[in-house]
Amino acid sequence: MTPPFDTRQVRRAFGRAAASYDTHAVLQHEVEQRLLERLEYFETLPMRVLDLGCGPGRAAQAMRMRWKGAQVIALDAALPMLNRVKANWLRPVACVNADARALPLADASIDVLYSNLCIQWIDDLPVLFDEFRRVLRPGGYLALSTFGPDTLHELRAAWAQADRSPHVSHFADIARVGDALMHAGFRDPVLDGEHFTLTYNDASTLMRELKAIGATNADPRRTRGLTGRAQHRRAVEAYETFRANGVLPATYEVIYAHAWAPDPGQPRRRGGGEIASFPIERLRGSRR
Repeated sequence: MTPPFDTRQVRRAFGRAAASYDTHAVLQHEVEQRLLERLEYFETLPMRVLDLGCGPGRAAQAMRMRWKGAQVIALDAALPMLNRVKANWLRPVACVNADARALPLADASIDVLYSNLCIQWIDDLPVLFDEFRRVLRPGGYLALSTFGPDTLHELRAAWAQADRSPHVSHFADIARVGDALMHAGFRDPVLDGEHFTLTYNDASTLMRELKAIGATNADPRRTRGLTGRAQHRRAVEAYETFRANGVLPATYEVIYAHAWAPDPGQPRRRGGGEIASFPIERLRGSRR
């Protein structure tokens, strides 16, 4: 079980990063494009599409161009991100500032729910996916990506040499994501994953980039206030043990999932019920 996240810290961090996000979010843009390609599985024309955790709205605009007759809703918990959506794009999308766990949307009102690298910041996946199911129409399509537990393992190990406080967030693994989708009643879930390795000349550059995209430490057990220079220096020095071919690697594990909202009448297991457990082999797809 991963620890809970400080949702207010997540919202503040991404709000502060709104202006610099697009410049530094190279990996996020790559994963966004790969996830957009999975919309080919949805073969009908949607009436209403939700981009959940939209950031500056690149994917929302891509879907607005793809389905010109659909209403596209860009939703984010950080209001400054939504302001970037309005400032950056000419084609209109509806902007909604809300928590993903309590969507201000009617039951069965969404045909396609798209979410790129957002849900890793939400620890209660069964509650989240139950909310996804509520707003999706029967037969609606869910496509998401999220970071897995191998993400930034080098940075996590380096900080562990510097002090005992958590500095890098822990994310759910592919089995937990699959369990939560099954628990919520989604049909035919397909999950797979891949690893990306970005390289840097030094660890400080990586840390600055993470801050520039809002991916800061949201562990509620984190040390509050500024990290001391001594701890930072020890972490930077510890990261040097990973240097290879003249550069420092930063690993990201990305999990992809898509599934279909069930037909009307299919039961939904709510809070307090036992989460479905099953072998990972039952999930169609592969772990790469």
